[in-house]
Amino acid sequence: MLSLFHFIRPEWLILLPVILVLWWIIRPKKQAPELLTQGIAPHLAKALLVGADEKRRFFPIDTLALAFALLTIAVSGPTWSRVPNPLLAQTAPLIVSLKVTPSMETDDLQPSRLERASFKIQDLVARRTGAQTALFAYAGTSHRVAPLTQDPNIISSYLQGLSPAVMPIDGDRADLALAQAEIELARSESPGAHLFVLDDFNPANVNAFSENADERAPIVFLIAGPSTLEVPQLGSIPNSSVVHMTVDDKDLNDVERKVLSAYRKALLDDETQDWNDRGWLFAWPVALLVLLTFRRGWTMQWAVILLLMIPLPRAAHADGIKDWFLTQDQQAWRAYQNKDFSKAAELFQDPEWQAYSLYISGQYEESAAAYGRFDTAEAATNQGMAYLRHRKYRDGVRSFEKALEIDPNYEVAQHNLEVAQAIVKFVESTQAQSDTGEDTGIGADDTVFDNESGQGEDMVISQGDEAAAMTDEQWMRSVNTNVGEFLGTRFRLEASEASE
Repeated sequence: MLSLFHFIRPEWLILLPVILVLWWIIRPKKQAPELLTQGIAPHLAKALLVGADEKRRFFPIDTLALAFALLTIAVSGPTWSRVPNPLLAQTAPLIVSLKVTPSMETDDLQPSRLERASFKIQDLVARRTGAQTALFAYAGTSHRVAPLTQDPNIISSYLQGLSPAVMPIDGDRADLALAQAEIELARSESPGAHLFVLDDFNPANVNAFSENADERAPIVFLIAGPSTLEVPQLGSIPNSSVVHMTVDDKDLNDVERKVLSAYRKALLDDETQDWNDRGWLFAWPVALLVLLTFRRGWTMQWAVILLLMIPLPRAAHADGIKDWFLTQDQQAWRAYQNKDFSKAAELFQDPEWQAYSLYISGQYEESAAAYGRFDTAEAATNQGMAYLRHRKYRDGVRSFEKALEIDPNYEVAQHNLEVAQAIVKFVESTQAQSDTGEDTGIGADDTVFDNESGQGEDMVISQGDEAAAMTDEQWMRSVNTNVGEFLGTRFRLEASEASE
């Protein structure tokens, strides 16, 4: 932080020597007693020199000069960090690779190492609201379980189906998991990190982890085992750190801190982002110094001038005294940091931050409308994501197409467009194969679903039939499938394709 400290507007610092000179001129100077009593009879001078021996250390001009100096520093724009991009996740993407082997079923951690690791991953993903997380599983092979997503429910559902039985080949190929994880992380615009959750590490993988370690995203190893379990070979891997699993959240705090530090480090290297002006921090000590000028016997003329320079609050709001010290955006930022995203969305005056806060607070329709006010590829992509989360898949396709019109080389929009088109194709085929409603009359209380594609007939469902009154999304979720069997089948197919 000290190495990055600088001033955004350093030209204002030229006022500091001016303030110093004025302070030296105005500050009362101590005069010799004989000069004060010159021309006065000695017996009268002795009576008049009351308090001549008293030594006064501080004067009002001292306090005011210091206040003006701090204001000058504030106006100069001290900074040591950059402004985060609200169109990107505000925490680093995280690739979680979970070791799924028979050794992970050891019950020295209750109920087992694997289940305890799954609980920890679920807690971590839930804490990372607004951030993207991907999940990989590895043993003798490595497989992507879930791509980068902000939805913790997706990862939670797949974690429940992971067991050594679904892995095609037994072993410890963490190097394969790392290679796949790096490909996944490269798709993200934000810098990220790797998290490996394991109980042991094959020394044969050390070379793969050590190659080009300085260029790779940092790696955090979370040891799933008792506190006495040591994995010494991890200490030789550069750009990595080891965290032992704990019964409380200390381990998760450590992981989050290391991931965030990676994000902030890369953010500082991003020349496209503005520096975050921290001058407002100096307002608090200045306010305290101004209070000292109200002491009895202190001159008030400089205090009046200083107070006239302080702008009055624009209007009174429900937050009361907060508006005297914090702007709407500053109050919104505090709400955002406290993960009160709905309140942040209400308070933000910055349109980009407002749109992003609406998105992560679940107000997808409002977020899509807010992103529609921008004419950038990033905003159009985020609008498409909001439409997808709001189940407006075709609108999402249009937004991604708009993003590609603005920037044809924008890979994120291209990838999301392919996913959105696949969703639309699946929904349309489901509609085409479903009951067209020809055998059922449409009454006033019936529900008619959108059929924009024109494939099949409009889906008509009687409101009185509780079992049938489901949207396509609800119908898909109601299908009773065994996640473990699904993952096992998919992993075996992937392993056979890789061996060919």
